[in-house]
Amino acid sequence: MKKYNYRIARAVELPTLRGEWFGRAWNGISSVSIESFRPEGSDHQPRTECKLQYNSQGLYGIFKVQDNYVRCTETTFQADVFKDSCVELFLRPKADQGYFNFEFNCGGALLACYITDSTRVAGSFKEFICLTETDDEQIRRFHSLPKILEPEQAEPTIWYLEYFIPFKVLERYCGPMSEADNRSWTGNFYKCGDETSHPHWASWSPVERLDFHSPTNFGKLIFDG
Repeated sequence: MKKYNYRIARAVELPTLRGEWFGRAWNGISSVSIESFRPEGSDHQPRTECKLQYNSQGLYGIFKVQDNYVRCTETTFQADVFKDSCVELFLRPKADQGYFNFEFNCGGALLACYITDSTRVAGSFKEFICLTETDDEQIRRFHSLPKILEPEQAEPTIWYLEYFIPFKVLERYCGPMSEADNRSWTGNFYKCGDETSHPHWASWSPVERLDFHSPTNFGKLIFDG
């Protein structure tokens, strides 16, 4: 089976959070493609790419999506953003602990938790903690589209979602992370749109079933020194 590895570059020039995929801060950063589509989806398979880089304070990321049928209705923190046109980053900083799900719709609304047992129980998870409003305020982001797109925008659209996640936000849940811990994590990147007219579910590292909450299917994220 193919191994999915991505090397996260140390930032030389910090991103400005303006969605500048080809800007100076992002132009030399390698990207991953989110192209493993689940067969349960429609024939719409948007081309989605993501880049990551980091500094001592946290993790920077940017998604580029070449999309159609773009919809955005959720505007509040911890809303069901996966129902909209959505991109997601899942991170597991420590192999023996839980993982984070950072789910952003194209309007910048965020759903984020720290999940220690992803067993499904009554439509939720067995063990998890939702990130707080204070955490949300510290996770900076840029979105190129309006906060609301309703009715759905069917024509071809390129959109960007850029973000910065402070390491101190992660440490509140998984504990202190030494420099050595930062060198190798696991995680995955996703694209979905559950309640668009053309629903789809795609990942970077393939998942065995239609369930993004599958740490056993995460790829390796290696922090360059």
